[in-house]
Amino acid sequence: MNVTAAKPHIKLGFVPTRRSIFSAPDAIKYRGLTADRMRELDIDFVDIDDINDEGLLFDDSHVQPIVEKFQAAGVDGIMLMHANFGTEYLCARLARQLGLPVLLWGPRDERPEADGTRLRDTQCGLFATGKVLRRFQVPFTYMTNCRLTDPEFERGLRDFLAVCNVAKTMRNTRILQMSTRPFDFWTTMVNEGELLERFNIQLAPVPMTELIQAVHDARTDEVGMAETLVYIREHMKVETTDDETQTVAALANGMKALIDKYGCNAGAIQCWNALQAELGIMPCGANAILNEMGIPIVCETDIHGAITALMVEAAGMGETRSFFADWTVRHPDNENGELLQHCGPWPCSVACETPRLTVPLAFDYPGALTAEARHGDISLVRFDGDNGEYSLLLGHAKGIDGPKGMGTYLWIEVENLKRLEAKIVEGPYIHHVVGIHRDVVPVLYEACKYLGIQPDFYDPIEEDVKAYLRGE
Repeated sequence: MNVTAAKPHIKLGFVPTRRSIFSAPDAIKYRGLTADRMRELDIDFVDIDDINDEGLLFDDSHVQPIVEKFQAAGVDGIMLMHANFGTEYLCARLARQLGLPVLLWGPRDERPEADGTRLRDTQCGLFATGKVLRRFQVPFTYMTNCRLTDPEFERGLRDFLAVCNVAKTMRNTRILQMSTRPFDFWTTMVNEGELLERFNIQLAPVPMTELIQAVHDARTDEVGMAETLVYIREHMKVETTDDETQTVAALANGMKALIDKYGCNAGAIQCWNALQAELGIMPCGANAILNEMGIPIVCETDIHGAITALMVEAAGMGETRSFFADWTVRHPDNENGELLQHCGPWPCSVACETPRLTVPLAFDYPGALTAEARHGDISLVRFDGDNGEYSLLLGHAKGIDGPKGMGTYLWIEVENLKRLEAKIVEGPYIHHVVGIHRDVVPVLYEACKYLGIQPDFYDPIEEDVKAYLRGE
């Protein structure tokens, strides 16, 4: 089993635009300079050089050919690059037809000529296009009017690609729901129809019997079993019997087979207690293996938790693994400290030690990991909703020292735990959260505008996030 997560690939539609009263030669020049810079940065993009002789958008007749070209190429977002003032209403018509995330940007204007003439007036055009995009009700991301060599250009472009990845992931999500939610977990109920109608998120429900059959089938695949057992023994301290370890491997492979069969990119499992009656193990260690592959498998059939994990990993461009946790208890000594913990499903790469494959807290069945996660700065995120409204809880924390725990765990410190506690209790959130050792908060905040989700900070950091996105 290959546990290396696949890296996402985002393709950008590059739309340089000009207006006739400003210098066309200079617009063509900056179109070329911008394309060259994006190639230097290894950005995959589709240009419009074959739409007309200039490779620029400036006439209504260009819009439909660009739409058709971009749709055929499968672009994930578009960059409205103002090579001079640009033609704002054509940008808006194009963006509205495509319905993709939009990056609005233009290169900083050069010094005016000695006689006072100006060649491009790019900044002025950006002001105009921003207003017209609003009139067309097209959400867009603005990257500050900067030079191609400024660090803001590369940072803003890469952040926008991550935003596109979040939007693309959300619009192409199918979650394997393995059995029903546990009866006692009313917190994890979801509106399946609304998720489909609002976000195009599909569920692929399978009964526990189908999952168990997939596990039995996996046992017969000697090569697949051998590969997964090698991974387990190389990355975990195995404290389970050979038969129990074999079952962990078979469950991991069986879940992966169902993920592939139903075309899913995540899963949510009823991790107790029917599974234990059938297999005699906890699923946590098997979950951890798939989580390491970038295929989130979350506990207690928490569909919203699986959606959160997909968003977080997409915002991180698949470069860092996330972990699914409970908010559990307050730190005994730190007034702003909290324990993030779960029975043992976190990917091994999250840990600061070799995880033990053993028996978890609160259950008598083996198959869960025990390890403390790495300290450092993390982002904490939760997608949730009720009564027809959906929001995304966002914030930062840092790992700290604390008492030894069981399962996969991390003590964290936030700015104001009482404020966070009230935010979770008052909702629409529950006791589950997704963490990642990466600052994905600005990307997710920006992605919310394309998804119809309300960003919701548990600390008053919105202005700081906006400043970052402005390139400050």
